[in-house]
Amino acid sequence: ILEMDLILSAFAGRRLDAMSETELATYEQLLAESDHDIYAWIGGQVSAPEAFSALIEQIAGQTSGSAGAEQSAI
Repeated sequence: ILEMDLILSAFAGRRLDAMSETELATYEQLLAESDHDIYAWIGGQVSAPEAFSALIEQIAGQTSGSAGAEQSAI
């Protein structure tokens, strides 16, 4: 879904260079999940699996500060 492309690309642009190998592996695993599931996790409608919870918190934290800009892009 378009919203996930916007959210994840913004997160990647800000954070990928600073991520450890373990964090990158987790991010890659996250990308294999359904966009609808990830969107629900980030939005807090459903709890994220433990393996992704810290990463989802980081992504959700960056979207709360830039939701207006991303919404404008939609």
